[in-house]
Amino acid sequence: MTTCAVTMMSDEPLKKRAVALGLFGLLANWDKVDHEPWIKKLLLWEEEERSRRSLERRIASSRLGAFKPLSDFDWSWPTKCDRALIEELMQLEFITEPRNVILMGPSGVGKTTIAQNLIHQTLLSGRSAMFVNASQMLGDLCAIDSPSILRSRLNLFARQAVIAIDEVGYLSYSNRHADILFQIIDKRFQNKATVITTNRPFAEWKDAFPGAACVVGMLDRLMQNADTVQIAGQSYRLKTAKENNEQRAIRRRGRPK
Repeated sequence: MTTCAVTMMSDEPLKKRAVALGLFGLLANWDKVDHEPWIKKLLLWEEEERSRRSLERRIASSRLGAFKPLSDFDWSWPTKCDRALIEELMQLEFITEPRNVILMGPSGVGKTTIAQNLIHQTLLSGRSAMFVNASQMLGDLCAIDSPSILRSRLNLFARQAVIAIDEVGYLSYSNRHADILFQIIDKRFQNKATVITTNRPFAEWKDAFPGAACVVGMLDRLMQNADTVQIAGQSYRLKTAKENNEQRAIRRRGRPK
């Protein structure tokens, strides 16, 4: 093999990377600079910067907000929690299948924290994701009068690789709320993974959506291919509040009178 042929073969991956990045000025002058040692470094800098900016944009649009990393989660506090399954879910295989994830249990046991970590891990993997509070999302969507705008918003939720809908069932919803939630779940059915946190067992969802005819169909789509994580225990937030109150009382007693 000639020296020229070897150069072309080794040069090709770099040129493909430049094409993928859309560096058309560089490509127009490729024959003049393809031998330069700084080409590889330049492409790496551009890829890293675009990756960083892409992650920032996805995090900003995900509505994730501040959250506690799973590394700080107190696994000893819940009386029931399948840690192995949660750690398996963090590997994100449920996205590619796709499977839904239902995090079920009383308030304060860590459902929201786990869902937020799943969304963050999804964003780090380069995928799109959103984290939304059920009541706020449904309230905002129900307030939209324009059918075209509502359709656009529903499509936004539908095309995310993962969407986490937090606190389903904490409040009662109207039939319109139920219909909109059904549309979101139906659009994602068998195409995209959905994460749900709820304080109600499925048998009680009819109480959260009284009179809504779509509840059975909604549950059928959510449960058909889902991992359900049952979490039990006392509220960790109440535990933390009690400890903080005790610490403040100790500091007050220690102050000079």
